Amino acid sequence: VNKRFNKLVRDSIFTNRLTMTKYYFYGGPFPQPNNPILDRYCSEVLPSIHDKIKWLNVEPSAMERILLCTNYPNLYGLGLYTIKKETAVRIFTELHVSLESFIDCLYLLDGRFDSLQRLSVNINRILSPERIIDNKKQLRNLKLFSFHCKQDTDKYNELIVPLLHRMSNLEELDLHLVVYCEKRFIDGYDLTYNIMNNLLRLNKFIFNIRSRLPLNDQIYLSSNEDCQLSFNGFKNNKIISCVDHFSNRQQGQCHIYSYPYQATWYGSITSNFPDGLFKCVHKVSLYDERPFEYEFFLKIAKSFPFRRKLTVNNDNRHLSIMQYSYLTHLDLDFAHEDYVEQFLLDTKTCLPTRFKLEVDYQSIDKVTHNFTRDATRINCTKLIFLYVPSEIPFRQQLKDYFPHTIIYSL
Repeated sequence: VNKRFNKLVRDSIFTNRLTMTKYYFYGGPFPQPNNPILDRYCSEVLPSIHDKIKWLNVEPSAMERILLCTNYPNLYGLGLYTIKKETAVRIFTELHVSLESFIDCLYLLDGRFDSLQRLSVNINRILSPERIIDNKKQLRNLKLFSFHCKQDTDKYNELIVPLLHRMSNLEELDLHLVVYCEKRFIDGYDLTYNIMNNLLRLNKFIFNIRSRLPLNDQIYLSSNEDCQLSFNGFKNNKIISCVDHFSNRQQGQCHIYSYPYQATWYGSITSNFPDGLFKCVHKVSLYDERPFEYEFFLKIAKSFPFRRKLTVNNDNRHLSIMQYSYLTHLDLDFAHEDYVEQFLLDTKTCLPTRFKLEVDYQSIDKVTHNFTRDATRINCTKLIFLYVPSEIPFRQQLKDYFPHTIIYSL
């Protein structure tokens, strides 16, 4: 019986949509404190299949125990049976959600969840809603709001600021944004005027904001010193800023964040990177119009000790590289071939045993001297995948140079 039971609960058909109500179990309603079936599910079964469950149906009496016994990273649906509407609204005081667009966030905060006190939102994109939504109702019970979006948006003043103004009793705010601006960067003055002056009970403000603006019509270009001065009124926070101006792209960039940095990714790092220790960061991308120097890579290696993916976007000639023990993904698609060479030379770079490399085929062909160069051979044997253009004929020489690599034809 146990073998059949174990096989059943691990079957994908069973785990995709899991129902745990009294009508599903023999012997009457299982949701009792001393029920052995519920005990086993919460202690053994659910933790072992937690990542396979996509939909979960539960009843109020066992809901808390089932939902708290493990994490459900792929859960997108939750069915609550025999629960009153008023009870459902009341019990949800804390919510962590991933949403596709900003309009979903507005629907969530249109008044139907009045009891929400803590809300964390990861959102894919921020666009203006196509239809009218009630987005003026005050959210007086909300005490903590976390809002993260990695995609660029130009709707900061139009959508983000008005939403925050509805949270008059907010005590903690965590804001991660990439914003296109028209006239000036988002700095301490902007955060004070648009956010802090309207949230008088705010006592903890964590932020990570990168703002960009065109340089075409700018009479005065803000410097990093100007940006730092704008945070003089932030007494309880250590604020880091980094301002860059890219003449080729005709664009300025200002990155401001509260330290210690809490995000797991850090994008568009330039040569002006202000240093620090970032233990939570696993993904790092580098961008600049100026060449990266040796000291810069030394700083990156020390500042991000647990990075797993590194993307280099720089078409200027370069420098030397450091050791990357935890690296699993290296993206050099838009990097000068000098960087490709430096990463593949075993005298310059110590790469982990197995890693994924994204690189232009012509660049790696040239750097490895048509796959004959001994100095790059050791690091090339560590590649997991290699994509070769379909017009390139397969050669035994290529397979010999990448003996442990899966080679795909594009």
